[in-house]
Amino acid sequence: MSTETSAESPSPSTTGADAIDVAISQGIDFDGSAIDPKKLDLYHKVMAIEAGRQRSGVTNTMRSRIVRIGAKHIAKDELNHMLADAGFNPLKDKEIAFYYSK
Repeated sequence: MSTETSAESPSPSTTGADAIDVAISQGIDFDGSAIDPKKLDLYHKVMAIEAGRQRSGVTNTMRSRIVRIGAKHIAKDELNHMLADAGFNPLKDKEIAFYYSK
């Protein structure tokens, strides 16, 4: 089993849900360059504000994440069907306009 990566297979350090968080915590972009400290500072300030925000509910947040991320990878009708099958509300007109209108 080879541990090499190729152009077709991204490095494990740039894939997965935690890749961005790991890079930010290290202060290093995926290309190996340092992230500007001013950018990191602003990011941390905004994330600290977000961390203090009252949440509306887990299932609402789950649906929002599914829509936001799913719209990048899944066709509108298929995502709508998947949402319905899972018991979530279908896509809202404003979500369709935002994520699927180009």
